[in-house]
Amino acid sequence: MPNAWKLLIIDDCATDRKIYRRFLLKDPHHYYQILEADSAEVGLGLCQHIACDLILLDFCLPDMSGIEFLDELRQKTFGSSVPVIMLTGRGDEEIAVQAMKRGVQDYLVKQHLKADVLQLAVRNVIKQLCLQTQLQRTQERQRLIATMLLRIRQSLDLEEILYTAVREVQQLLKCDRVMVCQSHPKIDDQQTWQNHTTDQNLLCYWAGSDDCNLNLLEPLDSKANLVVPITLSHKEVVSKPWGFLIAHQCTGKREWQSDELEILYEVSVQLAIAIQQAELLAQTKAALEKEKQLNAFKSQIVATISHEYRTPLASILAAASTLKQHGDHLDEFKKQKFLHIIEQKSRHMSKLIDDMLVMNQFELNKTKFKTTPLDLEQFFSVLISEQQQFFSDRHEFIFKSGGNHKGFWGDQGLLRLIFSNLISNAIKYSPKGGKVELHLMGQESKIVFCIQDQGIGIPIEDQTNLFQPFCRGSNVDTIPGTGLGLAITKACVELHGGKITLESQPGQGTKVTVCLPKQHIQQSS
Repeated sequence: MPNAWKLLIIDDCATDRKIYRRFLLKDPHHYYQILEADSAEVGLGLCQHIACDLILLDFCLPDMSGIEFLDELRQKTFGSSVPVIMLTGRGDEEIAVQAMKRGVQDYLVKQHLKADVLQLAVRNVIKQLCLQTQLQRTQERQRLIATMLLRIRQSLDLEEILYTAVREVQQLLKCDRVMVCQSHPKIDDQQTWQNHTTDQNLLCYWAGSDDCNLNLLEPLDSKANLVVPITLSHKEVVSKPWGFLIAHQCTGKREWQSDELEILYEVSVQLAIAIQQAELLAQTKAALEKEKQLNAFKSQIVATISHEYRTPLASILAAASTLKQHGDHLDEFKKQKFLHIIEQKSRHMSKLIDDMLVMNQFELNKTKFKTTPLDLEQFFSVLISEQQQFFSDRHEFIFKSGGNHKGFWGDQGLLRLIFSNLISNAIKYSPKGGKVELHLMGQESKIVFCIQDQGIGIPIEDQTNLFQPFCRGSNVDTIPGTGLGLAITKACVELHGGKITLESQPGQGTKVTVCLPKQHIQQSS
């Protein structure tokens, strides 16, 4: 049976009350719960204790008139408005005007009253009441939503926006918990939601009860949860959902109303706008920070070039000047010595420029990266042969290889940078010679490369920043270098999805370990 409307009949005539009751109970469109009062005093008492939907009020009551009753009702119920239909034994225009001024919805004359007339009058008042109630609820909802959205939009910090949103929506809907779940960007959204809903794949912000038994590893119960997508719109296409806004009822069942769904949708739209603004701000800040880093990098390049070029240029100029002025008097050995100085210093300057250009490409995120299958045994054989020209008689070079190296994909040019830099450093920072050991170990899903020297080592306090551009150990003294080699090496390793670690003690040498995955990494640039 549908919900019954609660209707109060106030009339001192029992016969009239019986007639009104009979008329209304025959209404095919509505059901009524009818209360009766035979005086104004009894009627006022009922109104104070029972919330009635409508009052049928006789104008002529034994203790006061209908107009006086309306004034008393407004005072005793603190101005709350209950719809009233006034009934009178005879038509009186003046009474009708007074009644309407006090908020009476309709005015009926008893002698002309029939069942269909009373039923229609009551239905119209109830319909008007429903529309008015709906309007009030809509206005109140819009006011609360506007207040809530203002609070959400007051911040451009993403976490603060999400926390504010769930807190405000939870208070507005009066549910147990509200969540915002961000889908993992690298997994299909539908799969993420249905099959991959784990703490690793979702970033969740929630407000409300802490003792709700919500298990993110299981599909959400649609009877207890209201779920709407948060979709970020872009100029070119409408993207897949960024995530979901979820209202969750933990305690008992709940029938979600259509206006509650509308609230959640409206909030999700505004939340998407706020998220886009927050992400745009974050991107702008990141771009500004990147610009600052690039400017600092450019300044450091200028400073490094001006410093690092002076010594080799001076050596080149001195050697060239000597050959020019005294070349006719020098024997072949001395000529070759000066030519070697020119060649060596020129190579050093060329290497410096190459390092600067490579590092600049990394800073601008423009490094070309293309993986191909590689035979690592052959790769290292060629690389070591090329590096042997830099070995001195004081260095003992040892290369060991083991395990399964098959199935490795990498960018040959970047790999050459990685390992040539590490071998070069091992030799350069071992001025007194000693062993330089290279170990290559192939495992099931990765390769591990270790190089260890017996050189000067690196102070502990310098090791944290050693992979940053232009950073060098404080104990390098006169050993030439720019501090770019390890920064370039680390960037190349990370492009391959690998890791590089360093162990060192001053005076005891350095060990560098590089781990690279075997699997084919998708080509990017």
